[in-house]
Amino acid sequence: MGGAIRNILLVRHGETEWNLVGRWQGTTDIPLSDNGRAQARELGERLRGHGIARVFASNLSRARETAEIVTATLDLNVPVVVDARLRERGYGCFEGLTRDECAARFPDAWEKYQIDRRVVPPDGESQTAIITRVMAVMREIASVADLPDDASVLVVSHGGSIRSFVHAAVGVLLAPLGNGALVRLTFEDGRFRLLEGNR
Repeated sequence: MGGAIRNILLVRHGETEWNLVGRWQGTTDIPLSDNGRAQARELGERLRGHGIARVFASNLSRARETAEIVTATLDLNVPVVVDARLRERGYGCFEGLTRDECAARFPDAWEKYQIDRRVVPPDGESQTAIITRVMAVMREIASVADLPDDASVLVVSHGGSIRSFVHAAVGVLLAPLGNGALVRLTFEDGRFRLLEGNR
């Protein structure tokens, strides 16, 4: 890429029913709710004028459908490229449970996780593993060839994955992301730079 600057629009998927009631999703494939689909359409309107030339999404349906709705809203003539490396962190035994249920059913694991979020829940995915896979795919996406210098790339992923990646890539720990939240970065000379953290 040389010194070209790539604009990255990194967004969290729309709302699901599990988001609404506070259930941990992780790699469990929960679809968008009707409100989540509305959020995806609103996100598409917010992204008008950003010159999106490529669209990538996690293989989990809540992210993939968000990307498809944004693409349709913007009348983009590009496919949604699905990549499993963009999926959410696997939370193992916590998935499908609320925080209160986690504390009741797995008190030892939950207490350790509350003290240090890098602790791996039973059957879960380590922080190192998620950073490794998301960093690899984001570097590939940021380096995609044959795009104008001012083009943007849209990436639809998940709150935990996005926060882990941004922290590792630029050293900023973002606040928890709402559904449809946007994080803007650039990639130049092999380095990511954060432009906008969460809106």
